[in-house]
Amino acid sequence: MPLIGKEDQDYLRNEFLRLERPVRLVLFTGGDCQSCADTAALLEETADLSEKISVVTYDVDKDAEKAKEYGVDGRTPTIVIEGNKDYHIRFFGIPAGYEFGTLIEDIIDVGRGATGLSDKTKEALAKLAEPVHIQVFVTASCPYCPRAARTAHMMAIESDKVRADVIMANEFPELSQRYNVMAVPKVVINEETSFEGAIPEDDFLSFVQQAAG
Repeated sequence: MPLIGKEDQDYLRNEFLRLERPVRLVLFTGGDCQSCADTAALLEETADLSEKISVVTYDVDKDAEKAKEYGVDGRTPTIVIEGNKDYHIRFFGIPAGYEFGTLIEDIIDVGRGATGLSDKTKEALAKLAEPVHIQVFVTASCPYCPRAARTAHMMAIESDKVRADVIMANEFPELSQRYNVMAVPKVVINEETSFEGAIPEDDFLSFVQQAAG
């Protein structure tokens, strides 16, 4: 049985007509991964809906050089969404539930080379003095999480100084424990700055600027 229903397939085919350039979904599997098979199936079904989307799969152990190239530290599944370059956006875990929408919107942004961030935010990101690493902890059942996830990923698409990871908190409990994730979405920036909730874009930007010094 397909993971994406027919009605959703039809909708996504139409949405993917907006893609202006190829998008490649790079999936890293292997290790003690419980959701890798379903993640691979979901990405293949998604790619089947547009000739501009392709999937390539690597094993973190067998393809260690590729994992190093993409900065994948062994966590699986890891999804890289890249277009004409690596925008340094990553998804750790299966993009299920509400987070499937995050994956789709990321694909469209990468395929267009543009995001919906405000001009004010884009200008501020262009002025960042130091690199920023954003980690957004989410769950599939959280309706507020995609807003935080998307804001982080859009910032990475707009700025070479930003890298953004969206992490399924339940799939990586050791990370959730390390960052004291008690509620989602939880956003951690440069290890030191953090907040909870789907806050407005301007406020999110303020935290990013604070973390960048």
